[in-house]
Amino acid sequence: MDNIRSKTIAITGAARGIGFATATALLKRGARVVIGDRDVGILDKAVTQLAQHGSVTGHPLDVTDRESFATFLDKARADGDGRIDVLINNAGVMPVGPFLEQTQQTIRSATEVNFYGVINGCQLVLDEMVKRRSGHIINIASMAGIVAVPGQALYAGTKFAVVGLSTALSDEFMPQGVNVSAVLPTFTNTELIAGTSPSAAQKPVQPEDVGAAVVRVLDKPKTLTSVPGFGRRSAILASLLSDRGRRWLNKKAGNDTVFLTFDTAARQAYEDRARNATGVIEND
Repeated sequence: MDNIRSKTIAITGAARGIGFATATALLKRGARVVIGDRDVGILDKAVTQLAQHGSVTGHPLDVTDRESFATFLDKARADGDGRIDVLINNAGVMPVGPFLEQTQQTIRSATEVNFYGVINGCQLVLDEMVKRRSGHIINIASMAGIVAVPGQALYAGTKFAVVGLSTALSDEFMPQGVNVSAVLPTFTNTELIAGTSPSAAQKPVQPEDVGAAVVRVLDKPKTLTSVPGFGRRSAILASLLSDRGRRWLNKKAGNDTVFLTFDTAARQAYEDRARNATGVIEND
């Protein structure tokens, strides 16, 4: 059975980056894709670009607002055949830098988008999936959800939460016919790493690599999948090191400073967006 072709797949935060690449990959496999994003202007442009690959629609979405999320899903059902076959909780932000410099607004924004938004999506689609005993939720987490590094305390905290949520939900809902998965990319070549300088040991993956991983998880469901594939095993081994060993490895790989020392000016626009990541931005 094809788990992608002709299925209605809703993707949050999909007007750019990983979400856009994932939508492209799924459209090429024959899915009916509905994307949501808080920036309506960029959303409209994304739908126009994606339309060359297949059946796609887009609607405004603030994942932190439960009513907005419910409305988005209702529209996605209407665009399809009255159901959501797959929900991909992709929307997320990655503020970085010294922990004591994180503002209350940044902390709330990251927590609400990265974790509360995922909870909203899961709760809003699980009921219908359980009733028909089919469906799949994929949460885009991060390798930072297994191994945390300096300068990523806030982001890692939210992604650890998503990994834990996804693992628990996978085991709770598998007996009811529903798959729940998390995809964990390492550094990804999007605006999330703007202004940073990853070392050779931290070679970023491309958004298309993450989209391809989502396709593989839909074809063959599993709870946790890392990008690259060996990343999760390496992260688990790293997490078993002593404090001294972990800090030595971070220093050797450059992970001890990459998110503490960066080009502030080059990163400013993204950090501003991450700090103000709730609410829908309407067209001018």
